[in-house]
Amino acid sequence: MTTPTTIAELQRLTVQQLRLCYAELFGEATAAKNRTWLLRRLAWRLQSLAEGDLSERARQRAAELANDADLRITVPRVKEPIPTAVAGAPPVAPSGTADSRLPMPGTILTREYKGHTLQVEVLSEGFAYAGQTYKSLSAVARAITGAHCNGFWFFRSALAGQGGAA
Repeated sequence: MTTPTTIAELQRLTVQQLRLCYAELFGEATAAKNRTWLLRRLAWRLQSLAEGDLSERARQRAAELANDADLRITVPRVKEPIPTAVAGAPPVAPSGTADSRLPMPGTILTREYKGHTLQVEVLSEGFAYAGQTYKSLSAVARAITGAHCNGFWFFRSALAGQGGAA
């Protein structure tokens, strides 16, 4: 049987049958359940068995490229665990740290936009604009523009003089 015919027959197999074929061809089981990935790996293995594997030159070049790869040298930051409620204990509020890009609560951010002067008050938990309270600067910017945009970017000129992001 030719390799293209065998590969075409693989298309009709279920994922479980593909996993069995993988175990036969590679000599080890797989936990993969992604049909496309299994088909590609099996097709590659069938072709390499029928027509030969990579040349020694190609293997050396791949090893060179792998040696030049950038590796992560810093450990990812661990997020604070979320406190859980203990039976009979009062609820614990998550410890919210203030965003260092924002000025202190009570500050009024002023920005000119389409001929209007916009004023947004920074609250301890959110922002006040036009008589409404918003959770984020992006929500305020969305209410003003009608489209999603980054609130820090939209109010950058107002934040620049307040010790926020420029």
